[in-house]
Amino acid sequence: MRKIIFVTGNPHKVREAEEILSPLGINVEQNNCGYPELQEDELSPIAAFGAEWAANLLDNEVMVDDSGLFIEALGEFPGPYSAYVFDTLGNKRVLKLMEDEINRRAVFRCAIGYCRPGEKALVFPGDVEGEISKEMRGNAGFGYDPIFEVNGMTFGEMEDNEKNSLSHRYRALLKLAEWLKEGH
Repeated sequence: MRKIIFVTGNPHKVREAEEILSPLGINVEQNNCGYPELQEDELSPIAAFGAEWAANLLDNEVMVDDSGLFIEALGEFPGPYSAYVFDTLGNKRVLKLMEDEINRRAVFRCAIGYCRPGEKALVFPGDVEGEISKEMRGNAGFGYDPIFEVNGMTFGEMEDNEKNSLSHRYRALLKLAEWLKEGH
């Protein structure tokens, strides 16, 4: 069975990838070795660099996920700094920043970096448009899920299968799966 190592500390992401890739005969194995993250305004170069670094370190084909929440009214903040902002401020303070904003549009973006040792990385993007809710709702998911709303429900209010069927990561993983199905 083919093995792709998913370099992440997040088991939720690994389960999502397994659901999409295991029907293709691919075993997704988690490794939390980490990788140096470039300081960039876009996700793609961060994911590409991380995938190349990890593929060469682990001597195996790998995938990494760089995701971010891009809030229009805040100038696309927190963007590629989403994990740091979440760990530092949390959802309550992000909602405080949005308190007087009428424009609540936001996009969750994902860039899946895929690489084999010694090769250049490929990046598979995925986006989902939504808005920032007025308050935290729901206990499901992780990170910004309780404040990111799509079709009247936050990701935090959705069952995993519902969220996964429309998430930014799901869309990026489908693109990777389609590419792998072509025999790559």
